[in-house]
Amino acid sequence: MKNAFLIAVTTLLIFSCENENSKNQRIISDSSGNLNNISVVVDNDMWSSSVGEAIRTTLATTIDGLPQDEPMFNMNQIPPSVFSGFVTKNRTVLKIEVNNNTSLSVLDDVYAKPQRVVVISGPTKEAIANEITKNAPKIVAAFKSEELQEKQRRINLSLHNDKSIEDKLGVSIKFPTAYRIAKEDNSFFWIRKDIKTGSMNLMLYELPFEAIKRSDSVVNTIIKVRDSIGEKYIPGPLEGSYMITENAYTPFHFETTLDNKPTLETKGLWDVKNAFMSGPFINYAIEDKTNNRWVILEGFVFAPSVEKRDYMLELEAIIKSIKIK
Repeated sequence: MKNAFLIAVTTLLIFSCENENSKNQRIISDSSGNLNNISVVVDNDMWSSSVGEAIRTTLATTIDGLPQDEPMFNMNQIPPSVFSGFVTKNRTVLKIEVNNNTSLSVLDDVYAKPQRVVVISGPTKEAIANEITKNAPKIVAAFKSEELQEKQRRINLSLHNDKSIEDKLGVSIKFPTAYRIAKEDNSFFWIRKDIKTGSMNLMLYELPFEAIKRSDSVVNTIIKVRDSIGEKYIPGPLEGSYMITENAYTPFHFETTLDNKPTLETKGLWDVKNAFMSGPFINYAIEDKTNNRWVILEGFVFAPSVEKRDYMLELEAIIKSIKIK
């Protein structure tokens, strides 16, 4: 009898705890919204002031390496009075608050999931505008990383399962089934996707470690390498035409990290020798000391007369999924 009583009490306590835990668990809905589109929660007066100017300068700055000016992000301004319900579910939100403390916070999954919310506060318009300007790189990085992760999440829904890249190059890379391997030659791969206005392209290959030396002329070396690869593997529409680097446009060059390895990033414009074709490219040279080589990944787009920002984001998301064995 005593045992039965103890079992009943224990069971009751377990169910009570489970019910209490379920009450404490916050259930949030899925986020929504187009890529590279940020909801800016700020009142109309501030949006028209130095605060709005600082926000636009930070988030609508033009992207390096594109043939025409395109903003880094599109923005929708939302007054705080209407920021409720489904409006709060956008995946990326910049929120401006007025209080005594000047601060910046980067928060995840506040109103929906996945979601990135950047909150900037201050006592005056001047203080808030200065906080935005001071932290511009941090704000951009917070939203950019969220958009890359979201694009990779969408890519992962339908992955190409060809193993030849892994077998021949010892790397794995995630790209959608909409892409095809257009050309394969030993350790070179050209991967393509047809789009309405042209094509999206990836190149993947390796170079001996001594082929690229870090120096003041490293960009010239990278350009010479990609031009030689273009001549060998990427033909144009006319006989004798092939992809080269647009020499009238100075490439942008940065140092970054991919797969925890030092990486050289180069952005610029490509051209086709003896033909009227061009577009943007982004090139990554990964220093793979373990295997005594450089792994080169490049994305380039041919899409005349349309904006190319979102196409380049997709290629960047694919490239940044790389894992070197």
